[in-house]
Amino acid sequence: MESYIWLIPLLPLAAFGFNFFFGKGRSEPLITIIAAGSVALSFLLSILVFLQVGSGTHLDWNLYTWIDSGNFDISIGFYVDELAAIMLLVVTGVSLLVHIYSRGYMHGDPGYYRFFAYLPLFTFSMLMLVLANNFLQLYFFWEAVGLCSYLLIGFWYERPSASFAALKAFLVNRVGDFGFGLGVIFTFVTFGTLSYASVFERADTASTSVLTAITLLLFMGAMGKSAQWPLHVWLPDAMEGPTPVSALIHAATMVTAGVYMVARANPLFEAAQGTLTIVAVVGLVTALLGATIGIVQNDIKRVMAYSTISQLGYMFFALGIGAYVSAIFHLFTHAFFKALLFLGAGSVMHAMNGETDMQKMGGLRSYMPHTFATLTIGGLALAGVPPLAGFWSKDEILGTAFIDHKYWIYALGTLASFFTAFYITRLIALTFLGSPRFDEHEIHPHESPSVMTIPLWVLAALSVVAGFVGVPPENGFIHSFLSGVFEHGEEAAHAGGFSAEVLVLMAVATLVAIAGILLALGVYYWQIPSLNPKVWGERLSFVYRLLWNKYYFDDLYDVWFVRSTKALGNALWFVDSEGVDGAVNGVAKGVSTSSTLLRKIQTGFVGNYALMICIGMVLVVAYLFFQR
Repeated sequence: MESYIWLIPLLPLAAFGFNFFFGKGRSEPLITIIAAGSVALSFLLSILVFLQVGSGTHLDWNLYTWIDSGNFDISIGFYVDELAAIMLLVVTGVSLLVHIYSRGYMHGDPGYYRFFAYLPLFTFSMLMLVLANNFLQLYFFWEAVGLCSYLLIGFWYERPSASFAALKAFLVNRVGDFGFGLGVIFTFVTFGTLSYASVFERADTASTSVLTAITLLLFMGAMGKSAQWPLHVWLPDAMEGPTPVSALIHAATMVTAGVYMVARANPLFEAAQGTLTIVAVVGLVTALLGATIGIVQNDIKRVMAYSTISQLGYMFFALGIGAYVSAIFHLFTHAFFKALLFLGAGSVMHAMNGETDMQKMGGLRSYMPHTFATLTIGGLALAGVPPLAGFWSKDEILGTAFIDHKYWIYALGTLASFFTAFYITRLIALTFLGSPRFDEHEIHPHESPSVMTIPLWVLAALSVVAGFVGVPPENGFIHSFLSGVFEHGEEAAHAGGFSAEVLVLMAVATLVAIAGILLALGVYYWQIPSLNPKVWGERLSFVYRLLWNKYYFDDLYDVWFVRSTKALGNALWFVDSEGVDGAVNGVAKGVSTSSTLLRKIQTGFVGNYALMICIGMVLVVAYLFFQR
């Protein structure tokens, strides 16, 4: 494995270097082949790694000594186990499909070469994050992923909205990353090392309070990267980037980094149960918050964005209750159906000349049969309809909460699941069903080219079958595969399988999903008079305004942080310009004025100089006289 593992991240990095420095003016096919080809090779090597790990081969390899100062020894290295192997498959697999899809979506864009440079750089950064064998390397590429997201979200920088969205994502993530950085420092101070193996081995030597502080700081970083409440506000605005970027960010790279980090550091989190409780509460609040806001959004990409926020919430409250395998299982299935949903949304936008308002669509089923079919499969998987992928992973999270007697988590998680089924069905109904609500003389919808629809069908197939890696519940392939990674967790406490209790929970989950689907169809497709959304919007005007304004989080942050920060900045600018600079400039002006006055005595006449000497002598004598 050592002979080729380094190639997995290196190949996308090489593609970035070529396309960024030499891609301008090159043909689009060549640029695409270099970028997509590099990721394809990385994907093939990731499969090989997965097979070797499955046969019992692990790797903790220090490739290069980065920092060696006293007892501070940091290396660039690779840590490959079952968790890393799964993440490698997800990142490279989804990234490859996004690269292929982007060939059609970005065709003709003036920044085509730049896009296909940033995309493999993003992939490289995420791969290095996944493969890191120490916390400093993890942090370094954690920041690199954030930088790449800034470049891609603001890709169309000519648009003020895109520039603002990129800046917002960057700044909000800095809040979380500040805590994450402190957590890394605190980890080194506590254990004297940042190596995963050494830190996890020594986890039981630290006090609970210290471990709680470390894990809370690390989780703060995860809250930013994975858009968890209250640091979730950047993700919906990130939709300003090209749709393939949204698919990659939401499905396989940036937002999953937080989930991966908490799962990777599970020995630390297991020793800090207080932190795990906070993780569960934050995840649950986020799941509900994202799902409820999603039901009133009209922008097709923003619905997907709040869906991602909600599903990440599921992953985090799974981590919080110790269901680590269930969380990674949902990350695995979510990658496929969420990438499918975003790329399907991109296909719709491509057909509608960039339109994103679902109220201006309708009736697209007949124009875009492939997009309709695949996006529907992704929607049903998200809603949790059996036997699609999302059903198995999400049901397992909820089932674990119930079996562990965490009934309040189960109840609220099930409620969020109902809202999920409702908003995704609403999206499909408003977009594809009913009569067209657009001007058919100005807009001519059409199916996307095969280079875009083929990735959709591949992801649709994966959205159907991917869930079976977790069947039977808690006894499936993914559970046995990851069992060694999460030996500290609670997964082993459950017998698993299709017990009577599990079957009842599965039936309840199915009924909840069907109820949400039927209600949405009744409102937006069958248009049952008693379910008229305008009437109910007026009856529940307060709730509607609350959801429409996204619980006023952006407004509150604007008042509490943005305006106050601007006011402080203006005050400090005044102090700097008028105080500090004023003092410095005043001294300079004084010297300049004095020198101008003194220069006037330089007349060139010897008589004037003699007079000045005499005056000076008189002043000296007078001074000496009065000093007596």
